[in-house]
Amino acid sequence: MATVSIFGIGYVGVVAAACLAKDGHHVIAVDIDPAKVAALNAGASPIVEPGLPALIAEGIDTGRLRATEDAEAAIEQSDISFVCVGTPSDENGAVGLAAVRDVCDTIGRALASKDRFHSVVIRSTIVPGTVSGVCIPVLEQRSGKRAGRDFGVGYYPEFLRESTAIRDYYDPGMIVYGALDARTASQLQALNADLPCSHHHVEIAAAEMVKYTSNAWRAVKISFANEIGNIAKSCGLDGPQIMDMLCSDTKVNISRAFMRPGFAFGGSCLPKDLRALSHLAAGHNVKTPLLHAALEANEAQIARAETMVMDSKAQHVGFVGISFKPGTDDLRESPLAELAQRLINKGVGVEIFDPYVQEALDGPQTAGRGSMGELQRRIVPNLAPLIDRSDAIVVGNYYHETVALLGKAARTKPMIDLARLDPALTSQGQYAGICW
Repeated sequence: MATVSIFGIGYVGVVAAACLAKDGHHVIAVDIDPAKVAALNAGASPIVEPGLPALIAEGIDTGRLRATEDAEAAIEQSDISFVCVGTPSDENGAVGLAAVRDVCDTIGRALASKDRFHSVVIRSTIVPGTVSGVCIPVLEQRSGKRAGRDFGVGYYPEFLRESTAIRDYYDPGMIVYGALDARTASQLQALNADLPCSHHHVEIAAAEMVKYTSNAWRAVKISFANEIGNIAKSCGLDGPQIMDMLCSDTKVNISRAFMRPGFAFGGSCLPKDLRALSHLAAGHNVKTPLLHAALEANEAQIARAETMVMDSKAQHVGFVGISFKPGTDDLRESPLAELAQRLINKGVGVEIFDPYVQEALDGPQTAGRGSMGELQRRIVPNLAPLIDRSDAIVVGNYYHETVALLGKAARTKPMIDLARLDPALTSQGQYAGICW
């Protein structure tokens, strides 16, 4: 069992302290507020949370939980520290790091006189780059030691919900942590080994980012449900019933299917139906800023890809895929067709390889062809000559049979990848992924 010091007897800190003590670890809770320290040592909970008072009382009674204002003693007597202080918004909306800096300063000073290896793990919500750009420099400066060698560093975000925090602690949706060194990673793995969920050991910045991603996604879902509820009510319908039906579909609506970063959406349904729903809402005097934002965000993704192509300075661009998604010849509101047309309008030469569109052109099919316009004469039947003639390649749709040729081409000429050709590739050199 580990001895853990937890800095910050707030919501996250006190829940973690009580649960770790229940699991058999020895926990030293540290805070600058003497009233919180006294309350915890008396077995009282500093926050209102179902089930927490009993856990705290149990921890105090067994001697596995205690609180102190003495940070240096807590560091000396523990193996690993969790930083659980608040990060409220600054006036400009940026994350407020004053408390995190102060605690790192305090821990760094204590580390200066500690002979044994000690791990410092940030649990406060912080934007990507904070551990490397703020926490580590402060810790190194105050301790006179080197992070990753003389002491460990990690980031371990929490995903607790108020009123269900203890249940969330023992039955989490996922565990995520990043560590600068193997010893800290091993400690975090051991502390979470028995929790029944997916475990993700990632780089520290990715762990920082996923916490914000989780909270932003929750906020967007709430606002989306509210907009749909408002529209439904304006039509005399029951909004919660509509959303319950939506959530019953775990094959498409509640799935990974539409949660992969990449290029814009298109096709015969999504763009027009968003516009129609927004128009319906406007007719009922219901505001739908989130639905409007979805269309604006889609347009911004097309513009982002356009900028990436223009930045390559290519005069002749080869497109791999032009339909709105792979496996179809449908070009209705295809963002790839829109991107190609924008480049043509700017004087860029465009050629297109798309096996499904080619199949439709060679056969009796008619779906999607009506919107091709001048793009039809730019379709070519073979990929290799297109690559040879192109100054840059735009990978719009993923086709398995093209991966080998495109992978080779990515080593010799600019490639703008909108479809994730290979998960091992990330933006560097002449290769540019739109979201990776």
